[in-house]
Amino acid sequence: MNIRISSSAKKFQACLLTSLLLLFAWPANGIAPLLFIAFVPLLLLENEVYRQKKLGNKARLFGWSYLTFFLFNIFTTWWIYFASPFGMLGAVFANSLLMAFVFQLFHITHLRLGDKMGYGSLIAFWMFFEFLHMDWDLSWPWLNLGNGFAAWADMVQWYEYTGTQGGTLWIWMVNILIFRILLDPTSNLKKQISKPLVFIIAPVLISYFIKFSYTEKINPVEVVVVQPNIDPYNEKFSGLSSDQQLEKILGIAAPLVTRNTELVVCPETALPDGIWLQDLYNHPNSLRIKSFISSFPNLRFLVGFNEYEMYEPGMDRSLSSRRYGDTEAFYDVYNAAMQISNDPAIQTHYKSKLVPGVEKMPFPVIFGKLESFAIDLGGITGSLGTSEHPQVFKRNNVIAAPIICYESIYGDYVSKYVRDGANVLCIMTNDGWWDDTPGYRQHCQYGRLRAIENRRSIARSANTGISCFINQTGEISDATKWWVPAGIKQTLNLNDHLTVYAAWGDYLGKIAGLISVIIGLFLIKSFFRKK
Repeated sequence: MNIRISSSAKKFQACLLTSLLLLFAWPANGIAPLLFIAFVPLLLLENEVYRQKKLGNKARLFGWSYLTFFLFNIFTTWWIYFASPFGMLGAVFANSLLMAFVFQLFHITHLRLGDKMGYGSLIAFWMFFEFLHMDWDLSWPWLNLGNGFAAWADMVQWYEYTGTQGGTLWIWMVNILIFRILLDPTSNLKKQISKPLVFIIAPVLISYFIKFSYTEKINPVEVVVVQPNIDPYNEKFSGLSSDQQLEKILGIAAPLVTRNTELVVCPETALPDGIWLQDLYNHPNSLRIKSFISSFPNLRFLVGFNEYEMYEPGMDRSLSSRRYGDTEAFYDVYNAAMQISNDPAIQTHYKSKLVPGVEKMPFPVIFGKLESFAIDLGGITGSLGTSEHPQVFKRNNVIAAPIICYESIYGDYVSKYVRDGANVLCIMTNDGWWDDTPGYRQHCQYGRLRAIENRRSIARSANTGISCFINQTGEISDATKWWVPAGIKQTLNLNDHLTVYAAWGDYLGKIAGLISVIIGLFLIKSFFRKK
């Protein structure tokens, strides 16, 4: 089969086809198996450029690959526009550029080191890129390829061993195998097609075996989830006070809470008015919650809020702090969660995975003077403070992980809660900024992957939906409707067992990084050898 992509029109069609296949494969309503062929048109385009080996073709390939990844990003994450036009443009342009750079690096390696090293480098470079993309100031792992199976979670139950990077490896290996078959016109098609089929079918069979042989250990805890449905644009930060919003939350929770209920989970920024750290124990909202739970000895209340911390003149302060009015003092703002119970102490956690351009200014040492251009989401502008390490909330035998919104798409970060003892995961989010778009549905589906990776039950509270429960094999239940107030209750099973992924995190990314360095050394050697 001699496939040529010689004209500009055919190259554009190849770029468009790859981006459309990725779109039609992506959660929440996509057909995930399309991921196994999505990159084949782009690989055929790269092979055409590789065969020509003309001066200037490398630059043109970068342009075509950038177009592909730009379309992929805009098709799947255009909904960011509703929360932040600037954030949407920044995410799309920057993420497309990074993906195109990785693909270009593969192309150079392919030219210098041949097919085997070239296609091996594509897998290693891409996995290393996703690994690095998890932990830097421009972090945006929403489109990491392994996330593409979120809505088809039954296919990837083995994520408890590999995390989503196992899915990335799977996707690239099958795409490359199918691409190589199309290149060889003399091959026995029936014989050649068996290789990618085995690579597809075997992991799926293993996944279903894992799922149907997995049994949750009975260790029950009764949980109530509240969805107050407060409009983030017109009510949450301007129309309704924290007192009014808290009364709405308590009104939803009250009919569901019993003496057996141990956990009430509320959304991110459920209490929008800022609370100063020194006032936390005596703030009216804290006292009101204390009064509510006083009749329920086992109950604890998880609620999102904004916390302020003051730095007097001369005190050490963080890079994220900002000046307090016209004074010499500075203060930090945190997107926080707290646990209030009948115990004396209030436990707090500060969101650590912040949205670039929305909750933080990337590279503050360099771009600190641009802080005023950070997007205003909820009356807070500029970079927020963070916790150095995720904090778990402990009481009796229940150890809850308070995962705030964007943090839930970071597999390795969530596993840190589990390594610290978390036996149940609580996702607290406000997805209302994205309006009724694929964004909040994708976000909900990604939670299924966290459940599988760590084999932990999840209680998900979203301000405007989707709130739900997710069991330890990633099955969603009691999902609420979008943009309606709701309360749901379920008995979840706690789990203390550490999966391989929970114990080791993104070890595949580290291995890919080592392989990338070795390939990079061979690549550098090839340049010197040519000279």
